[in-house]
Amino acid sequence: MRLDRRGRRLIFYLTFRRSVEAYEPRDLIPVDVNENHVAVMIDQEVYLLETNFKDITLGYYYRRKAIQRKYDKSCGVDCRVKRRILRKLREGERKNDLKWKLANIIVRTAVERRSAIVLERLGENPAKGMISRIKDAQLRHRVYQASFKGVQRAIEEKAREHGVPIVYVNPRNTSRMCPIHNAPIIYENGSRVGRCSRGGELWHREVAACHNLRLRASPHLGGEGNAQSPGGPLLDGSPMPLGSTATHEPTPITHEVWARWKSLGAINK
Repeated sequence: MRLDRRGRRLIFYLTFRRSVEAYEPRDLIPVDVNENHVAVMIDQEVYLLETNFKDITLGYYYRRKAIQRKYDKSCGVDCRVKRRILRKLREGERKNDLKWKLANIIVRTAVERRSAIVLERLGENPAKGMISRIKDAQLRHRVYQASFKGVQRAIEEKAREHGVPIVYVNPRNTSRMCPIHNAPIIYENGSRVGRCSRGGELWHREVAACHNLRLRASPHLGGEGNAQSPGGPLLDGSPMPLGSTATHEPTPITHEVWARWKSLGAINK
């Protein structure tokens, strides 16, 4: 330990640099970020990595309201004790931990498969536009605290560290249009599963979104590689890819499971 003339400890900071070589992608990994999960598509299979951001946000919301009611009357709005208690709720720390774990898993998977990551082109503050027509205070808070942009930033930073290419595409109507027929998908009663208005097949919102993200990003591969059309093997003998009677469902993976993985290669093990 070194000291300066006044006996104060000197602190030295070291900066490490690592050269990373970007590669030409052979495939695409679409990533669709939602309030309570992140959908990742690998080889036509969509996996829902549950994040529980909604539960974290709601838990913080109700506890914050209770703390404010208790201390605002007795100590005032700018009460120091209240601020200290609110900091201990650790909403931001818990979310950041999940973001970086997700980013690590997705980027490591892309490196293993020599793939590019496909992300939606979001604005600087996507939640602001989403809440403009929402009147419910709790729902506004949930949407505004959702980590759409935060998850993307974590993925972008990790991708730069490992030289993983990122392709940005227009997110408009990715979950509302059938990837096969380019026709609207009809969702009823708030269901996340809808029916193609032309072909009649059933689509989960996140599965349709990931297929459409892949289709919009596929020109970046120059027509080469393993980027597939939305059609895979026939599921029910119908004359169209993916089948018209089978429901295109994702595979959910709980946080307790994926948090232990280093990449999505663990799925098949």
